[in-house]
Amino acid sequence: MIRKFLSSVAVALGLLACGTAFADEREDKAITTSLEVIGRTMPDLSFQGVDGKTLSLTQLRGKPVLLTLIYTGCADVCPAVIESLAPAVAVGEDALGKGSFNVVTIGFDTRNDTPVRMRSFARDHNAGGDNWFFLASDQKTMDRLSEAVGFSYFSYAGGFDHMAQVTVIDKTGKIYRQVYGSSFDPPQIVDPLKDLIFGREKPFFTFEGLADRVKLFCTVYNPNTGRYYFNYSLFASIVIGAASLGLVLVVLIRETRKSMRSHEA
Repeated sequence: MIRKFLSSVAVALGLLACGTAFADEREDKAITTSLEVIGRTMPDLSFQGVDGKTLSLTQLRGKPVLLTLIYTGCADVCPAVIESLAPAVAVGEDALGKGSFNVVTIGFDTRNDTPVRMRSFARDHNAGGDNWFFLASDQKTMDRLSEAVGFSYFSYAGGFDHMAQVTVIDKTGKIYRQVYGSSFDPPQIVDPLKDLIFGREKPFFTFEGLADRVKLFCTVYNPNTGRYYFNYSLFASIVIGAASLGLVLVVLIRETRKSMRSHEA
């Protein structure tokens, strides 16, 4: 797990949009800045959609959010991120339910990333949908957003050097995880969403909590089909294990009571 994480960090820093690699000091600062924001709550910021309507981040609360920052003038990394994210989002909707999470892509080149260009970018890279929002921003709002999600970018030779990251935000607006790289295996995107939707933190001793906990552990990814499925054999193993544990507890309680009665006699 650690090796995979470090590898993804290296990719995030090495695959930079339309420019050269960060200087060493920028690399260190960029990844530190990105990781430091985990656990923080997003500010209430508003953006302009491709339909001209205003959308605020608080309007998206109640569901997890995948947030990416791109610029439409990018010819390589930004398109790669979106084109890799799109199938992962489709896998996630298939496994977790359509509309169970939102995706937000915002242009950080505020001078050029207009709603019209964001719409064209989405269309050109087969992205977007009812729960995938492409948004434009003004510079003041972008400064606050990039700080909030720990996103570093620098102007360079007519383009930008920047982190390649997807920020995973929980339903309350708190940053849960950063996913790095310009391409993703579906589990890199879907597993954090699965944690948030099925809820590792939900109470275990309720019907809803138990059902979601079973879904959390028994919904697994099959790389051969590229889809998640409910693993009934794993579910059966859990049930058998729980039943066996329960039987052992019953026997122990009975034997303890017998021992106590014999001592009293």
